[in-house]
Amino acid sequence: MNKLNQHFLLDPEIHFLNHGSFGATPKPVFDAYQGWQRRLERQPVLFLGREHDTLLKDSRITLGAYLNADPDDLVYIPNATHGVNIIAHSLKLQPGDEILTTDHEYGACDFTWEFICEKVGAKYIHQPIPLPVSSEQEIVDLFWAGVSSRTRIIYLSHITSPTALRLPVEKICERAHAEGLLTLVDGAHAPGQIPLDMQAIGADFYTGNCHKWLMAPKGAAFLYSRREKQQLVEPLVVSWGYGNNPQFGSGSRYVDILQWRGTYDPAAYLAVPDAIQFQREQGWDAVRRDCHALLRRAVERICELVAMPPLYPLESDFYCQMAIAPLPGGADLLALKARLYDQFKVELPLIQWQDQKFARISIQGYNTAEDVDALLAGLASILQLG
Repeated sequence: MNKLNQHFLLDPEIHFLNHGSFGATPKPVFDAYQGWQRRLERQPVLFLGREHDTLLKDSRITLGAYLNADPDDLVYIPNATHGVNIIAHSLKLQPGDEILTTDHEYGACDFTWEFICEKVGAKYIHQPIPLPVSSEQEIVDLFWAGVSSRTRIIYLSHITSPTALRLPVEKICERAHAEGLLTLVDGAHAPGQIPLDMQAIGADFYTGNCHKWLMAPKGAAFLYSRREKQQLVEPLVVSWGYGNNPQFGSGSRYVDILQWRGTYDPAAYLAVPDAIQFQREQGWDAVRRDCHALLRRAVERICELVAMPPLYPLESDFYCQMAIAPLPGGADLLALKARLYDQFKVELPLIQWQDQKFARISIQGYNTAEDVDALLAGLASILQLG
């Protein structure tokens, strides 16, 4: 048995290969989360009225050390989509302005930009990055072909949701900075799955989930903004932090206007340091390497089963703990997903992207070779292959 399994609340009867959707929180982290909730309920006025800012500052200090970011350049938010919304609504776009992205982006955030653009007459441009890909420079060149004199901001995922492709955001941000373009990186799948350094990435704005691969409780994410760009950021909800009220003062204007949105439960944010500590105690660099090796073998086996090539080089770092494997074009994805779960107890997202179909496989520390075997057995049986 995988020694990490004991730390999770997941149903042992399910082969859970979909960590990428909502994550899974280890028991020690979940216990810490519930401890914060109980402390809140023992004295809500003390907790929210007098302790709140200091407690969150302590949590942001730990997160900042993890991300190589000043804690006053970080603010906790419910999820990465929320962070994209903050920046999209803050920028004063004009008719004809363009936001350049890829055709690999998360649908909810696509809707965010489309909503904004429809209101102001701006354009949201999806630059195609066809699969398979072979090199980072190929991706940069393909993407940059979409930049025009009207491009105002570059928005792209660090690790894409539909295709699990790690994009070379460092190179793209560096080039954008040299040409005076704003950059927003959606790191929904990055924290905990790959090492992160906000200074090395160089984005003006970066939003990431802590509740996916970092395994904090649900509803914990962050928005990082470079100090010199923080004056551009406006709150989605205007509340006490906007008015320089000393009761709601963190010492950072950026944090103040975004952090307090009215009465809420900050327990998930306060448990983020516990998630970071859990991974440190479990030697997470080695866990990630083991997960990557198991994932690579899973993709290889599916490619062999369906007699189709992989969508990116398997020896590359285009993926870490989440990857896609091709499926036959004639596969009925809804029926296949239902049968994988009902008959083989495999929880797995099946995706159609452009004209291609594939399985998106997540391998977290609790997964085993038996989970992959169940997936392969299910695919072989249902697709009548092998």
